[in-house]
Amino acid sequence: MFSKRLLFRSVSAICALSMSAFAFAQSDADDEEVIEEVVVTGTGASVARTQFETPQSVTQYNEEDLRSFSSSSQADILTQLPGVSAEGGGGEVATNVFHRALPSGGQFSFTPLLYDGMPAFTTFGLNSSAFDVFYRNDLGIERSEFVSGGVSNLFGPGSVAGIVNYLSKTGDDDPTGTLQIEVAEEGRFRGDYFFSGPLSEDSDTYYALSGYYRVDEGPLKSGLETKGFQVRGNIKHMFDDGSGSVTVYGQAIDDSVQFFLPLPVDGNSRERVSGNDGGEVFTMNTVDATGLSYSTPDGRFVTPIGDGVVTKGQSIAVVLDKDLNEDWTMNAKIRYARYDHQFNLFLDGDAIGPNTPETQAEYLANRGIDAFAANAVFTFADNNEVLPANYLLFGNRTLDRWRDATDFSAEFSVGRNLTIGDAEHAITIGGFFSNSEADDINYITTYLGEFSNAPRLVNVTLTDVADDGSGENVLVATPGSDFMWTMNGLANANGMVGNRLRSASRTAFYVADQIEAGDWSFDFGARVERLDGDVRQFNTDSFQMGNDPTVSDLIENVSFTDGSITADTLSATEWAFSGGLLYRLDDTKNLFFNASRGFFFPQIRSVPFSEGRLASYEGEIIDTIEAGIKFDYDNWDGYAAFFFTTLDDRRNVDFENDPNNPGNIIEVVTLQSTEAYGIEGSITYYLNDYWSLHGNITLRDHEFTKAGSADVVGKELRRQPTEMVNTAVRFNYGNFDAALFHNYHGDNFANDNNSVELDGYNLVRLEAGYNFEFDSGQTMRISAHVFNLTDEQGITEGSPRQGNAQSGEPAQFFVGRPILPRRTMLRVTYDF
Repeated sequence: MFSKRLLFRSVSAICALSMSAFAFAQSDADDEEVIEEVVVTGTGASVARTQFETPQSVTQYNEEDLRSFSSSSQADILTQLPGVSAEGGGGEVATNVFHRALPSGGQFSFTPLLYDGMPAFTTFGLNSSAFDVFYRNDLGIERSEFVSGGVSNLFGPGSVAGIVNYLSKTGDDDPTGTLQIEVAEEGRFRGDYFFSGPLSEDSDTYYALSGYYRVDEGPLKSGLETKGFQVRGNIKHMFDDGSGSVTVYGQAIDDSVQFFLPLPVDGNSRERVSGNDGGEVFTMNTVDATGLSYSTPDGRFVTPIGDGVVTKGQSIAVVLDKDLNEDWTMNAKIRYARYDHQFNLFLDGDAIGPNTPETQAEYLANRGIDAFAANAVFTFADNNEVLPANYLLFGNRTLDRWRDATDFSAEFSVGRNLTIGDAEHAITIGGFFSNSEADDINYITTYLGEFSNAPRLVNVTLTDVADDGSGENVLVATPGSDFMWTMNGLANANGMVGNRLRSASRTAFYVADQIEAGDWSFDFGARVERLDGDVRQFNTDSFQMGNDPTVSDLIENVSFTDGSITADTLSATEWAFSGGLLYRLDDTKNLFFNASRGFFFPQIRSVPFSEGRLASYEGEIIDTIEAGIKFDYDNWDGYAAFFFTTLDDRRNVDFENDPNNPGNIIEVVTLQSTEAYGIEGSITYYLNDYWSLHGNITLRDHEFTKAGSADVVGKELRRQPTEMVNTAVRFNYGNFDAALFHNYHGDNFANDNNSVELDGYNLVRLEAGYNFEFDSGQTMRISAHVFNLTDEQGITEGSPRQGNAQSGEPAQFFVGRPILPRRTMLRVTYDF
């Protein structure tokens, strides 16, 4: 049941000032133009409806919206959506997205990420990389659409919750261009461009080209850079008879992004703490870990941790839209992508001892070598200086993951418009096919650092020791010699902890009928899909570096397996059905309802081998209901809706510390069923020609109805608050404009058994700019953007590696990830 506090905040939020989601404080004509944008996501080719006329929740953002509240990641955009919680505390990629309390580890599990109606990647769960590692937004985006529920989830790659679709600009008869420079604190520079126009005079073929180059030493300084570029473009040819177009899309990306995981913060206040040097600790990422290396059966391994999250590759796509005659339409899409991809990250501790900063004595005791404490010397690895006795230590790991991937998809559909009685039908019949393949190769390297921001590495030497004092336990082979417990900071490495190649083919057929009958609109549709998967597990040579107390140095223990391959296939077939209706009460109010029975194919990486065969594989069933009312008046618009969702037998996958092999990471799979219900509402109000207000609010209740552990049943879903609010105000006067955005993310829990509660937080952003106008329609805009204006330190997650074992009890330290700190950006945008 909703709490009194939740209801009080709800009333307060609806009364508050809020973000203008679709519109600016302009003339009524401009407002109407924005509201009347036709929805193209998840509709038949011959269907033209505005968001006010669709029997489901739809949110659209135009180009200016995206520019104003986009800072660096998808989270800056998606967190504005009703019903969606999104956070980008990890940096520019791997945004955690949660929608309507469906259980997820984040990423884009239930919300496919599309560009121009085509998936950034078609199959989720071949490995754990999120879809947003393959694409970056740039000036070439015209608008975005988020469609939730209804028959929209039946088209293309399908969905069970909603679809995020970014639509690119295409050229027209008027050549246009945009150049933008952005600079920010902590060494950020980004240059963007966009050009479009006809390929030649009197041509029916048009081009659009966009891209960026960016280098960034922040937002958290570790000595490691975020750096790279992307180029996107399209060529569109309009048929002479006006019957449609064919468009070729292309993308090339070579980008490296630093990713940030949780770190030790104050155990009581949950705020950042001071490190050994007295400075505030923002990240455990450190340039000193680059170059750590050790021998493997395949040669010397050197960690690529300095590269962060790397994506290099290309994609190409062709889209055909064609009116065959007055009644028949055709749409075809085909896309191929190939990416060299790594996801290298610093973990949140070495999983030995408390997994928090330790004194030097505690470090020895937690590793069972405290008997030699009198002979232990701690020195900095870079200059051999002895650490002060009061300096804390933090053992940590790097996880280097190779995720090379290829992705092919094709979709073909035909539409038929016909009249039956008084009803106009738009029938769409189509099919979707995809084939995806991705590596999943993982290396873990453990090292020792001191506890400071971007820590220096530490060597531990046990000097001139023959035994542990008892006369029985010999430490080194040669009495009186030294033993290097860590060398160049390197403690031990589990080496390769996984080498798998997974692929999936999806084949789907769908049919939908979107009907207009007087004051009524009806949507009905169904989808049948089969997934065929293949898993190859390479039992290659394995190895583990270790601290061996029988020799005089850190050694490398190398063990060999038979090098065999364990392989098997899996398959599943599922069906989905959706229905919706909308009733026009009058010109300003519409009632809507939709319900669906959908499915989600489990992540293939969640299916284990048992005696050489993969475990059973079945679809996860999701049932959803949504009902509400939409408003569209001259100076305000919005909607309010109730929703209900259930999910059965989801295979949830977590990366957790291995309790049987300290320092190692294992994938923990649990079966979960959940139930959620709630209300959400959104409103945009135009006070006058200068001011506009917007707000949206989501209130929900959710729980596990089935889980792998009895103490989880009845508990709330992790990292999903029961209340979320977005508010903002926009001001536009002449050439000056400004906007203040506020996001409230309510109290939630870090883990499934709800042992760790995370307090809600407020994220405030400010954006303001001035436009200079020149001849021939040229303009220059100078603007400033402040992310996290109040420098809030709200915690977005606990330690995923500890899972349900993490404690929320007060202690000196707590491992969690705060939202990114305040950052000011300046932009100069020239349009011509």
